[in-house]
Amino acid sequence: PMSQETAMLVKDFAPDEVILLPLYPQFSTTTTASSLRVWRDACKIARLDVPTRAVCCYPTDTRFIAAMAAGLRAAHEEAARHGRPRVLFSAHGLPEKIVKAGDPYQWQCERTAAALAEASGIADLDWVSTYQSRVGRLKWIEPSTEAVIHQAAHAKRPIVVVPIAFVSEHSETLVELDIEYRKLADESGAPCYLRVPTVGADEGFIAGLADLVRAGHRRGTACEAGDGGRICPAAFSGCPSKAA
Repeated sequence: PMSQETAMLVKDFAPDEVILLPLYPQFSTTTTASSLRVWRDACKIARLDVPTRAVCCYPTDTRFIAAMAAGLRAAHEEAARHGRPRVLFSAHGLPEKIVKAGDPYQWQCERTAAALAEASGIADLDWVSTYQSRVGRLKWIEPSTEAVIHQAAHAKRPIVVVPIAFVSEHSETLVELDIEYRKLADESGAPCYLRVPTVGADEGFIAGLADLVRAGHRRGTACEAGDGGRICPAAFSGCPSKAA
């Protein structure tokens, strides 16, 4: 259901409090923040007025990372039969000007990628953070997933793509990564192209989300990162969490 319908249902439920848990692991002013604004507007229309808190992000949550690491290890082992794999930790891109204006999304994506590379336990892992789904004429953050796939394929490297900013399957994984980028890899000469599934309903990941909600309830603060408090450097003015 959309936010307005949900707000009406929540009002009928008459909760003591509401905890908002985004399915965006990394915070951005263009995704989580806009969704929270839509929710607040829906609550005004529904006249839902109860204490509300939000988990703003969980880019390095242990169980989120562990779920992705398991998929990465399996794909890397298969790809390694064709040579040394090039691993792409791919996230949805943003126009560069949004990041320069203080949005912490790219910084958080890079933290996710680094944590995942370490958690994989794969020795000498060859990995890079990349960004997909570019549209329009504005300059977007780089490197692009498409460009890195093209380069790796021309070098005859097996390719493993890990979607790190999506927790469920949708058009940007099932179409963009699985069809469009696979075609690019094949036509550019890659000996192997594998895409790691999103974490979906992985039991460990879901248990981690439940812990985030319980932690948010205990702390009682308006908006914090999953591990409590602010994780973003002060330069990122778009971060909604208060400085410690």
